[in-house]
Amino acid sequence: MLLFRSEEDVKAWAQRRHMQPGAIFDLRQLWRLARMWYDDRLDRRWRRRTIGERQSILDEAGLHGAFWNLKHPGARDGLS
Repeated sequence: MLLFRSEEDVKAWAQRRHMQPGAIFDLRQLWRLARMWYDDRLDRRWRRRTIGERQSILDEAGLHGAFWNLKHPGARDGLS
């Protein structure tokens, strides 16, 4: 993850490197996602969430689109 001042800075950085920008979201969304994603990690009964549960967290955090779609064909179960 890289932090930038603006979406324009992200696009300029990617263009200079001949890359396409990945997902762009602000720090509020990042904080919201982190709070939901890690809220129960210290619970002794913690268990890995299902793909559906993880997708619900991403959706609730307002992170939509192909980059955030865990259920699309070929999606890896790599988020834990």
